[in-house]
Amino acid sequence: MGSHVSVKDAVLVSPVEPTPTKILALSALDSQLFLGFTIEYLLVYKPHPGLDRDHVAARLKGALAQALVPYYPLAGRVKAKPDGSRLEVLCRAQGVLFIEAVADHIAISDFERPPKHVTEWRGLLSLHAADVLKEPPPLVVQLTWLRDGAAALAVGIKHCLCDGIGSAEFLNSFAELAKLGGLALKLKAKPKPKGKTVWDRHLMDPPMPRRLPCGGVHSSAAQTHPEFNRVPDLSSFTSRFTNERLIPTSITINRASLDELKRLASPAGRLYDSVFTSFEVVTAHIWKSWARSLNLPPNQTLKLLFSVNVRNRVKPSLPSGYYGNAFVLACAQASVKDVAEKGLGFATMLVKRAKDRVDDEYVRTVVETVSESRACPDSVGVLIVSQWSRLGLDRVDFGMGRPVNVGTVCCDRYCLLLPVHDMSDAVKVMVALPASAVERYECLVKSPCT
Repeated sequence: MGSHVSVKDAVLVSPVEPTPTKILALSALDSQLFLGFTIEYLLVYKPHPGLDRDHVAARLKGALAQALVPYYPLAGRVKAKPDGSRLEVLCRAQGVLFIEAVADHIAISDFERPPKHVTEWRGLLSLHAADVLKEPPPLVVQLTWLRDGAAALAVGIKHCLCDGIGSAEFLNSFAELAKLGGLALKLKAKPKPKGKTVWDRHLMDPPMPRRLPCGGVHSSAAQTHPEFNRVPDLSSFTSRFTNERLIPTSITINRASLDELKRLASPAGRLYDSVFTSFEVVTAHIWKSWARSLNLPPNQTLKLLFSVNVRNRVKPSLPSGYYGNAFVLACAQASVKDVAEKGLGFATMLVKRAKDRVDDEYVRTVVETVSESRACPDSVGVLIVSQWSRLGLDRVDFGMGRPVNVGTVCCDRYCLLLPVHDMSDAVKVMVALPASAVERYECLVKSPCT
């Protein structure tokens, strides 16, 4: 698809005011090897007849320049420290990339279905445009006008700088400035960013590093954190996800279906006796359906990894406005046989217990482990779930109204829980599976009693 998206303009946008020139250290959590990718948000806005496209693009660029004043590290450049131990940000107001493009073959209705293949919407965020720069920026914004006058706004942010909550806070700040910008032009006033931003990445560093054997993991951490343990690949799991064509799926779970899942997971089989949250039952149901659809050996170990916000789980709590990585991965683990054959309540309880284990001590051992051994989560038998439905992405209004679609540019094997437009009590589940498993997976998700 990328060849069908025509780039009209690509410019570097720098902070509108002077910002500090310095080198900022990223935390142990920020510098984790598995966070070396870009978070890619895709927000789609309905057409507005008579909308001045040039005015919208100019307003967005102006708002971005203003947002980069408090968020000036996003206009810097990420690099490894000289000793290779961590990452750091060189802040010299180098700027971020803003792209304006046109896609005459895409309409807003195309986003009512999942992409036909993993990279169908790749052209809506032209990261390759950043590659031609001597130092690729950690933030890329692309505004693409669609065939029917709708707008797609894609944002790529290096994960090492922000987690989901931090990046969503930035997006809402950026959007508010853009929305106020239109009003400010009428009032001849200058909008100002609201809220504070907090860097303070040392708060997610280990206070007292303990020496580890080369490449090792604390024995206590290995017991507490099975996500770092390697398990045997009894099913050619890794090669299957690498070699077989992955097909994106998108299924909406509404309130009625959610209530049914809670009833099925409840020991008493009654909705109002359920002790589980919506996230716990949905995630467990997806995990169970995923495991059954892949037709794996019954003794293959499976892991469900999901991010847990630790801002209020550490002691003391992190300050409001902290936008760095402040999450750890919780891990539920069981055999294929147990996940597939036992009831939904079993898998849901595993998810709940994994989440409840995350406390201050749990976070401390994760920070120490990733700092000292550069440990990475295992990938064999793993499904990773990320909850975007509670980030406030559905409220990001740049002056074109709220988005009617919230998703990601490329749908892959990471499972996303997304908000649904005008359905606050529903969730959309997007994940790509090997082609041979898609039909059964979709059937199992839509029919939980099967």
